[in-house]
Amino acid sequence: MTEAVSRVRAGRGRSRPSGGSRAADTDPRPRAALLWALPPVALLAVFFLYPLALVVRQSVRPDTGGTSLQPYADVFASESFREALWTTVWLAPAATAGCLVLGFVLALVIAFVPFPGARAVSRFIDVFLSFPSFLITLALLFVYGTVGMANGAWTGVTGAAEGPFQFLTTPWGVLLAEITYFTPFVMRPLLAAFSQIDAAQIEAASSLGARAPRIVRRIILPEALPALAAGGSLVLVLCLNEFGIVLFTGAKGVTTLPMLVYGKAILESDYPGACVVAVVNVLISVGLYGLYRVVSRRAGA
Repeated sequence: MTEAVSRVRAGRGRSRPSGGSRAADTDPRPRAALLWALPPVALLAVFFLYPLALVVRQSVRPDTGGTSLQPYADVFASESFREALWTTVWLAPAATAGCLVLGFVLALVIAFVPFPGARAVSRFIDVFLSFPSFLITLALLFVYGTVGMANGAWTGVTGAAEGPFQFLTTPWGVLLAEITYFTPFVMRPLLAAFSQIDAAQIEAASSLGARAPRIVRRIILPEALPALAAGGSLVLVLCLNEFGIVLFTGAKGVTTLPMLVYGKAILESDYPGACVVAVVNVLISVGLYGLYRVVSRRAGA
């Protein structure tokens, strides 16, 4: 009798998983989720992946016809590509470093140095993020351009034929414009990180005789490192692909990869060469974006 009861119980225990699996097989929720995912995936494929695939295909279609890697060989061997790559490689990290330093100092002042209008300045940073990059460049042209306010004031006072501020059409002008425009992209995550710092720690350190530089180095900076890393990674990606600032400054001899794409496609009608440079730029951007995502995930941003 006991053995029969045991066999019945064992049979019931074995029958439950099969019933559960049948319920899972007939569950309509995974199929419904797949159906809901199809429209956005289709739109992504049509409006982004397909044009990108056309660019890649055009990059291996030389003007002579057929399929060949000759456009890549021609572009990589050209002096203009090497110069554009070098300009992009040094300009983007230099602008990022400037944004990190300036953004950290400004965010530090806004967050921890009480002054009238600090809240308004913090709100203005959010508005500044929506400005187009060429607007900042135009503003700098009004101030430091050849006939800008600074040169006009200089010539008016000294009577000179031209003012001394002629750097805006040089790589240093592009660097200044990029630092000016992208610094708020670093300040925004920093201000959010500073708001999470316990003020009691700073007060305790100050009461024990710690000076401001030591408080910044030992208390504030460790809390700001994740935000600095995330903001710096984002700015690096944005500077790498910046086109409007370089174009509107009219900097002579400053050709980045986006500018080279524009020159080959619009000015030279070299579409295979333009697509090759675009593919290289996309690969670098995707790699840096992957780095940005990793840093943001570790920083909890």
